[in-house]
Amino acid sequence: MEAVLVSACLRGVPCRYDGRDKASSEIDEAVAGRAVVSFCPEVAGGLATPRRPAELVGGDGHDVLDGTARVVEDTGRDVTAEFVAGAHRALAAARHGGCAEALLMPRSPSCGRGAVYDGSFAGETVSGDGVTAALLERHGITVRAAPGV
Repeated sequence: MEAVLVSACLRGVPCRYDGRDKASSEIDEAVAGRAVVSFCPEVAGGLATPRRPAELVGGDGHDVLDGTARVVEDTGRDVTAEFVAGAHRALAAARHGGCAEALLMPRSPSCGRGAVYDGSFAGETVSGDGVTAALLERHGITVRAAPGV
């Protein structure tokens, strides 16, 4: 059976920064018939739930991995190390589960694919990927943003 890594919040785990989840029937349909590995990189990286909102500053997840951008909470606290650690744990979980694909939470500084919040905390997005999405892509895992979220 084909396996897919899915952001845990999309599977009903209340692990988002606001302590909520983003489960939906669209997600259930998108993963129907597949083995699902649910994972939250932010929690795995050591961040609490709920937690302060965080956004990418100075680039996207690829830039964070390259050391030229960072992840910062709305208070200014740098949480780059936690996001990078969580991304590496997500990659390990995907490999362990045999996942060739990931279905991730859109716009997230961890899981965003194609668009992420711009670092202004004003709800604006820019092109780019989150830290986990970038790391998974670099290791040959196809990353898609979850539909309808």
